Amino acid sequence: MNLEYITTTFADNKKKMDHHRMQFVEDTGIEDQVINIYPEVEYQKFEGFGGAFTESAGYVFSKMDEYQKKKMISTYFDSEELNYQFGRIHMDSCDFSLEQYEAMSNSKDKEMKSFSLLRPMKYIEPFIKEVQGQTGKKVELMVSPWSPPTFMKTNGKRSNGGKLRAEYRRFWADYICRYIVELRKRGMSVHRMSIQNEPAAVQTWDSCVYTAQEEKEFLKEYLYPALVKNGLEDMEIFIWDHNKERAFERAQTIIDSETDPMIAGIAFHWYSGDHFEALELIHKKFPDKKLILSEACIEYSKYSAKDYLVNAQKYAHDLIGNMNAGMHAFYDWNLVLDDKGGPNHVENLCDAPYLYDIKHKELQERNTLSYLWHFSHFIKPGAKRIAYSKYTSELEVTAFKNPTGELIVVILNTTQNEKAAVIRMGGKMAEINIKPEAILTLTACEE
Repeated sequence: MNLEYITTTFADNKKKMDHHRMQFVEDTGIEDQVINIYPEVEYQKFEGFGGAFTESAGYVFSKMDEYQKKKMISTYFDSEELNYQFGRIHMDSCDFSLEQYEAMSNSKDKEMKSFSLLRPMKYIEPFIKEVQGQTGKKVELMVSPWSPPTFMKTNGKRSNGGKLRAEYRRFWADYICRYIVELRKRGMSVHRMSIQNEPAAVQTWDSCVYTAQEEKEFLKEYLYPALVKNGLEDMEIFIWDHNKERAFERAQTIIDSETDPMIAGIAFHWYSGDHFEALELIHKKFPDKKLILSEACIEYSKYSAKDYLVNAQKYAHDLIGNMNAGMHAFYDWNLVLDDKGGPNHVENLCDAPYLYDIKHKELQERNTLSYLWHFSHFIKPGAKRIAYSKYTSELEVTAFKNPTGELIVVILNTTQNEKAAVIRMGGKMAEINIKPEAILTLTACEE
């Protein structure tokens, strides 16, 4: 059996990649420093990776020259690069918009004659279409609302939380359906949605609060019937779409015998910490539901933009933990932002794998891009997670079997010490060394 592994390090923030090839040999019976891989023990099927086509990302993308656009699209979406399959878009404005807007704002327009996606899609649609034109394939899109239109809100504003007014629940469900229908008419492949982005958060930007019971009632009595009425039964509906620490309780409250057929899964974010156990609980209680990370980014309000390596390691740590807990798909947040981490209409600035200095016309790769590559380049859509065991908590490990039978093992070493490891499977073994503060992806296949 052949083994190849690629290691990436960032000593003094300078990227270095090392490529090694070797053969597995007969297992000598070694007991120390072993990482066992068990391809015969399979878990969830992984669907793939993606990122968000926010208005901010689309705006920044519009400022690039043609070479830069092609380079970024190729890096993210080519099968030989990060091989992204998915995209997420916000329904009307979010914080990563240039301003607040909505497809219609006339409360008297009961027939939605004034409904238009001209403003909401101004920067998003050209970005998506350029990706699809260059790659020759559809990006599978997930849509998420941040807020209903202001006239439907109890506080009369898109921001600062507020709730959906009871008398507008049916209209809001129809509005959501209209949005999806119009996006599909524009040639976009939209088959996945969440009911509300961060329904427990009162934000200074676009937000709307739902209790678990309110989300359940809206789904059961209004949204799902509206989807059926509009011929949108193929839409996958995800509940929660917020941080992991309360995801299990949300699922327990919303999923019952009536709502179970309506719900494809639970979407979650990473901003409140690991809580990998919460995902494991959901997976055990609701094994047929998909678990997708729908948003993650380095927030400059919490972390320094200059902690290049630490920020990348946070991504890898969270990916490994979520995958091992049962995650089915990963959606990063903004695909690209400007060099300040925006634009953002409330200055909620964040990092992204690509930043673009608009003034100096420079496209900058962040360390997170290289770390994401170690997962998405190797773990193909349809891969099955497989079992492993490891000898130390100082290494983080996840393992997958691709549809072709190729085995993929990702190993993260955040310590400042080199770690030896014996990769052992099927009566064979191979000895490798994992450099300090490194990420490594190992590929094993038959000769």
